[in-house]
Amino acid sequence: MFFTAALMVACAILPRGLARIAISDIVCALLMCSALLAFAQNGFASKGRFRVFWMLQAAGWGLWLSDQVVWIIWDLVLQKKMPAMYPADILLLLAGVPMLAGLLLRPHLQPSESTARVGILDFLLLMLWWLYLYVFFIICWQYLSPNQAFYDHNWDWLSVASFLALASVLAVFWRTSSGAWRTFYARFCAVAVFNGIAFYILNQAIERDVYFTGSWYDIPYAASFAAFTAVALSGRGLSPADETRSDSAYGSWLATAAMVAVLSLPVMALSALLSSDASPQVERFRIIATLATMFLMALLIFVKHHRLNQELKRTNSVLQEASLTDPLTGVRNRRYLSASIKADISQTLRSYANSHDPRTRDLVFYLIDADNFKEINDRFGHDAGDRVLVEMSRRISSCVRLSDVLVRWGGEEFLIVSRYTDRRDATILAARVLAAVADTPFALGQPGETIFRTCSIGWAAFPWLTNDPEAIDYEEVLNLADQGLRQAKQSGKNRAVGMAPPHRTSSSPATLDTPCSSQVPVEILAIAGPTQSTR
Repeated sequence: MFFTAALMVACAILPRGLARIAISDIVCALLMCSALLAFAQNGFASKGRFRVFWMLQAAGWGLWLSDQVVWIIWDLVLQKKMPAMYPADILLLLAGVPMLAGLLLRPHLQPSESTARVGILDFLLLMLWWLYLYVFFIICWQYLSPNQAFYDHNWDWLSVASFLALASVLAVFWRTSSGAWRTFYARFCAVAVFNGIAFYILNQAIERDVYFTGSWYDIPYAASFAAFTAVALSGRGLSPADETRSDSAYGSWLATAAMVAVLSLPVMALSALLSSDASPQVERFRIIATLATMFLMALLIFVKHHRLNQELKRTNSVLQEASLTDPLTGVRNRRYLSASIKADISQTLRSYANSHDPRTRDLVFYLIDADNFKEINDRFGHDAGDRVLVEMSRRISSCVRLSDVLVRWGGEEFLIVSRYTDRRDATILAARVLAAVADTPFALGQPGETIFRTCSIGWAAFPWLTNDPEAIDYEEVLNLADQGLRQAKQSGKNRAVGMAPPHRTSSSPATLDTPCSSQVPVEILAIAGPTQSTR
């Protein structure tokens, strides 16, 4: 506020001349520089998307300061009045573009990844459209067919449109935000309105040729710069909200605005053809500018649709993965088995048909059930039961190979599909699972609260008959594995029971002559799990 007060004193006591002009130019430059540094400092103290917001605000002030430097050169170095329709005028009109861009990032909210990728293209379409408007309405009257009246009129309404867009976005964020962000946006909006009014009054004075540097018009204009610095300082310590809000309405609005901008181009081209106040040279220039902009917009739309297609593929992939995964344990579910088992069966049958290596051509199904699991839910609650299931699935997963598949079969029951294996080694994996589950106690949630658990396993190999692989389908083999699981439960639990076709000459010590309810002749192979003493 010191600089603003100094400017007021200079305007009051100094006569119109170089000293008054110098004070006005330098004070305005210093105030713009203070706003730039305040916003930039917030950016350096932040990171990621939040830093981009602050830096875009600082970039807008950089453009504003650059225009002020041009004024200083004309006023103090050349000591001449700046010409009308000067090229530096575009700096003022573009200063609001990065500021608006930063606001459209919605810094008060956590972003969603999809909006960050696709929404930026809609924003680029809008920015390209804004530059096109400047070329269409101003450049032609500035260079091709100089016309001060048309230039001033078009420049005025574009600057007003830029101010209204910035103020409208700030007003919307003020209404929809809360807490410290609501206060920040309220201040930002109030200062932006004050600056817009001061700038409009000053610009009208320039066009009426009643303005001179150091006049009273500069005081409210300079005061608005000091107010922007205060806004930047009040934004220190802000951070995006923890929650990520829905981007559907915002993304839809941004995409709709971008499409309206694209559809406006043919209308603009038609207006150029029907315009009666433009020379043929201006008409051709506008049509060429419109065609070039349409080409660039079409390119951006192509990129946008490509990204949308990629996003759709990623989303479908995530949804498909989620549909094939058990949400509690993170292992596969029955839907996955239904989708993949036919390919596994076909591969196994081809291996037998081609006399593949017998050590890598079998499929072995292991059905695993936690012993006395209901006791955990009854004594410790379902949360403790869920923790045990998650840990049990982790331990079982640590026992299988990368080529194997672990499926949550239902409740406390799991299924291992061991691929490219040898049925003669089936007991190895079964013993490994029994030990992994039983050797270490399970944590139940409370510090120091643990419990030992065991499991029972039933397994069977596909094909059931190696000399006739297609005689019995895999569903029946799964049923045999389930019968093996029941045999393990009935035999005392904490054991694995395998089902295999009978071999008259078999002398395996693991063979049990236990009756089975299956109509398929079977031989039952059993191994016991770790005993209490091994824990």
